[in-house]
Formats: sequence, C-alpha cells, structure tokens
Amino acid sequence: MHKLDLHGVRHQDVKVLVEDFVYMNQNEFPLEIICGNSEKMIKLVNEVMSHHKVDTHMFRYGVIVARGWR
Repeated sequence: MHKLDLHGVRHQDVKVLVEDFVYMNQNEFPLEIICGNSEKMIKLVNEVMSHHKVDTHMFRYGVIVARGWR
C-alpha cells in the first residue's frame, strides 16, 4: 500500500500534496495517509478527499485510508 506521511508538513501545503498523491496513485487504491494526532490535519485531508469524491475510512486515529472513488 502506498503511504503519504504528513508529519512535518505545513497545513497550507496539505491540499496540493494530498491531491498529487491521490492522482499519482489512483490505480493503486487503497492508499494510506498518515496525519498524526493533529485534528486540523485530519480535517484538511478529509476536506480534500470529500471534494474529490474519494471514499475514506479512518481505521485508527490519525491514519486515513483512501479506498477508491465514490
């Protein structure tokens, strides 16, 4: 599974990084995005995924798995 670790990433850079990661790996679902314990980071990632209609699930706090297009 492809992983994107957002530890150390600025909130302002999340949107572009997550969009690029999803589109570069769109044929490789599921994808894992590690947000850590930041509620703001989790919210930002979920907003990007919702906007692009990507189905997600948080199996444990701070780790979002993109399962595919809705």
